[in-house]
Amino acid sequence: MDISLIPNIKYTDNGSFFLLAGPCAIESEDMAMRIAEKVISITDKLEIPYVFKGSFKKANRSRVDSFTGIGDEKALQILHKVSTSFKVPTVTDIHEVSDAAKAAEYVDILQIPAFLVRQTDLVVAAAKTGKVVNLKKGQFMSAESMQHAVKKVIDSGNENVMITDRGTMFGYQDMIVDFRGIPTMKQYATTVLDVTHSLQQPNQTSGVTGGRPDMIETISRAGIATGVDGLFIETHFDPANAKSDGANMLHLDHLETLLSNLVAIRKTINTL
Repeated sequence: MDISLIPNIKYTDNGSFFLLAGPCAIESEDMAMRIAEKVISITDKLEIPYVFKGSFKKANRSRVDSFTGIGDEKALQILHKVSTSFKVPTVTDIHEVSDAAKAAEYVDILQIPAFLVRQTDLVVAAAKTGKVVNLKKGQFMSAESMQHAVKKVIDSGNENVMITDRGTMFGYQDMIVDFRGIPTMKQYATTVLDVTHSLQQPNQTSGVTGGRPDMIETISRAGIATGVDGLFIETHFDPANAKSDGANMLHLDHLETLLSNLVAIRKTINTL
């Protein structure tokens, strides 16, 4: 798909990657607006097309007492306020067929979670809203198998689809990125690398997912070198106290240096 068609995206044809970034979950309006404002100041400076990311609810949780959200309508309204206040597109994930039409009223991109990407009814419901659909590659799926998920969207009358790789299960408690899959998936759709979820360490005995944020720059650099169209990075000004996925999020203070380095790498690659 042509990312310049995403509503409100600040697109410049400079050969750069685009960025989906924000908190794992919407925790409050103040939190979302603070993160969006900071990320936008960085991406505008570096001329990186930007989409604000935030989950309006977290349905896939290890424990029943885990944080799931502040209320669907409230969180969706916050996402809409981010979009209208800063003139940037937004993305959120959906988990049920009924979520598709509801979320489509507030956001520009509907994301299908990795665990649910083979759920045909969910994928088709997202496609039929006419919104851009971001398909997260299942941790259990090959790169080649994602062509069938893409085809479900296209066959539903929507060609605005992209794939996001978020790593593959490696044993029970680790993830690994197979970078051979990036050029493969680029044959099917615009391809994004979800850096932070690829560094999760799931299935911990505590019931709280771990992570390796120290590897964020390493994985990001490899993704840019492999030719990804975009990066997905969850970021927060206080990851240690984030209500979801804090163990693998990037501290917001480190985002500008990371993106500056990645822009330099992409510029170098583009000259080869």
